[in-house]
Amino acid sequence: MFFSLARLRAAIFSSLLLSTSVAFSREQSLFTSSVTYCEPPETLLIQQFDVAYFAKNQSISFNISAASVQANVNVTANLLLNVYGIRAINITLDLCHILGGALCPLPMYNFTGSDSISLPESLGVQDKIPGIAFKIPDLEGVAQLVLTEVGTGVVKACVQATLSNGWSTHQNAVEWVTGGVALATLLPSIWHSLTPDALLPFRLIDLLLLYQTITSSSFLSLNYPSTYRAFTLNFAWAMGLFSTSPSSSLQSSIDRMRHLTGGKLANSTSASPVGLVNRKLSPYNFLGGHPVVPSPLNRRSIDTFDLSELANVTHTKILSTLASDSATQGGNVQTVTTSSSNVLQAGIPIFVNFLHIATANAFMTIFLCALILIACALGMFALGFAFVYFLGRQSSDRKYRSKSGYPSFVRAWTIRLALVLLSPILVFSFYQWTLKDSWLAILLSVIAFLVLLGALLYPTLLVLRYARHEGREALYNDAKYLASNGALYAQYRVPRFYFFLPLLVVSFLKAIAIAFIKGSGEVQVILMVILEGLTVVSYLVLRPSRTRGSDIFSTFLAIMRLVCTGLMISFVERLNVAPIPRVVIGLVIAVLFSITVLVTYVNLLINSGIERLWTGRSARTSDRSGSTNASIMEKGEHAAADKSSSSEHIGRPNNPTPDSGDQLDPGFLHPFLVSPTETEITSACTSNRTSATMTVGSLLPRRWSLTPLNSPTGSSQAHDPTSYNSHSNHVLARYSDTPPSLRHGQERT
Repeated sequence: MFFSLARLRAAIFSSLLLSTSVAFSREQSLFTSSVTYCEPPETLLIQQFDVAYFAKNQSISFNISAASVQANVNVTANLLLNVYGIRAINITLDLCHILGGALCPLPMYNFTGSDSISLPESLGVQDKIPGIAFKIPDLEGVAQLVLTEVGTGVVKACVQATLSNGWSTHQNAVEWVTGGVALATLLPSIWHSLTPDALLPFRLIDLLLLYQTITSSSFLSLNYPSTYRAFTLNFAWAMGLFSTSPSSSLQSSIDRMRHLTGGKLANSTSASPVGLVNRKLSPYNFLGGHPVVPSPLNRRSIDTFDLSELANVTHTKILSTLASDSATQGGNVQTVTTSSSNVLQAGIPIFVNFLHIATANAFMTIFLCALILIACALGMFALGFAFVYFLGRQSSDRKYRSKSGYPSFVRAWTIRLALVLLSPILVFSFYQWTLKDSWLAILLSVIAFLVLLGALLYPTLLVLRYARHEGREALYNDAKYLASNGALYAQYRVPRFYFFLPLLVVSFLKAIAIAFIKGSGEVQVILMVILEGLTVVSYLVLRPSRTRGSDIFSTFLAIMRLVCTGLMISFVERLNVAPIPRVVIGLVIAVLFSITVLVTYVNLLINSGIERLWTGRSARTSDRSGSTNASIMEKGEHAAADKSSSSEHIGRPNNPTPDSGDQLDPGFLHPFLVSPTETEITSACTSNRTSATMTVGSLLPRRWSLTPLNSPTGSSQAHDPTSYNSHSNHVLARYSDTPPSLRHGQERT
């Protein structure tokens, strides 16, 4: 008798979760991804609830542990399948009129069972589930079972299970690729940064800020479709949010720290956080946030499924025992209602919990990741200093003098590191202040905010003050100053050196909008659109970059941010946009951001100088042949001159100084890595001038001295691909006598 009732209950659970299924991936399948109570349980208690449907053989696999603990309860069962807000299935079964009344009243059993059942074709399950449900990423489907007492209409049990098909826009491979590109760009950027105004370091910062923009676009209090939220999780690492395991020791340590210092907010859950999402949001899409409970007066009995055939299906591994006082009271299944304190609201709470990071742990996670990054940077700086110091001890004075530029190099990369940490620290420090949880976390957030503010505000004030007293051109003419603080302004034209300042202000205002206006997604998205719109206008009007290509690229990034932010207006809850259009818009935004990332990759490739791999060889060949011919002609001319005047000009040098009107031959400087000293040049020229018949040559200006000291003029030429065609051309370009201020002014033309 007990086994017969167990089979009947298994049939009820199987039919109940007919559509509730899981996509065990490339097989067409559906499965339950989370289970929660939508009303406090009274009759039915659930400890485990895993059900999967496989389309290939129309079978259901389940692993269920539940208990009925109340006697003499007659109920009706309502099964609702909500897919993208559409009620695909909504049936009500009077359990007293099926299966011979075996479930009326509901028997008191602790049921534990696992099995795989092939469903009869007469049920027509395959026809009721469209094929797209097995392929669309991040399916938004919910199955709900409500047990209502006959006569009184009191809800005795309400269970909701979200559905998944195994497809998602959140992929670990994407995280590795995006992170790998950033790391692969880091070393070339360090090398290029030896020239202060090289573009590659600035493009690396642009890439990381783009990653952070995509991630923070999910921080607003909007009703994001599940597929877009999953897409943004691919870039969460750029904000210092790394996905952790449910049993992460790091998160457990943060939990203990918070609770020891006054923290009272909930810890992260080991289960899928989707079960705790507000019922008004995706994937639930219940209007008003309340579960759909049928009225006892208006319920309809639809006998769509012929359950009698399930009674003849054989089962294996089915266990059934009498209920006892030791029955688990609800197990790990949580109750989530509109008045529950554990509900995850839109924005940062939902986002971080999908990474198994509690809402109150978000800042401490960012803070610890920032400390690790800073420690790595300090270690690299120390190794670099040791390397430079070793070279200074072992090398000539020329190499030893290069050590004087290393502090400027460290200072520049410190500014770049602060720019990368700006958005994460600002957003989560401000957000931590709104939580009012754990005084230690709040204290650390204040310290982090002040340190970051000092790291960026101090060089900003130095730049503005220097420009005010010395002039804008001095910012670019002073090589040491450019190397130290050029990370802020070197990519901009001289008249627009200040353009970095409004960008910092925009980042600050965005953080304020995300953290302090979290109660209104509508206001947040409007402010974001305004800020992005002003950024686009500033790029179009001011055209701050030194080259036309840089202006086009920066404007493109700003326009794409504006378009994607504008499309997010459709996610405002008050507009009640239907789930399917929201999903389509979310996919469009994801595609636009993906295109922007790819364009940035191409720009990184161009600015890395990789084109020299296939253009450098031919250029070097032509330069070598040209310099060889010039040397031969030069030797012939010198030999003829020496032969004609050997009797009159004893001791005349073989390579005389050229006439003042002649252009210096690149081949003349090409063989020399280090020029003669000033003393040698002066003595040679003086001896030539003593000759009565000497009519050529003049004192060589000091600007031709090939010293290894940095020059601001060389930095601006570093981006010209032609300057790399030959060593001689590079030397001439680097030590050109054109004033640096004029060169920066001419780059726009």
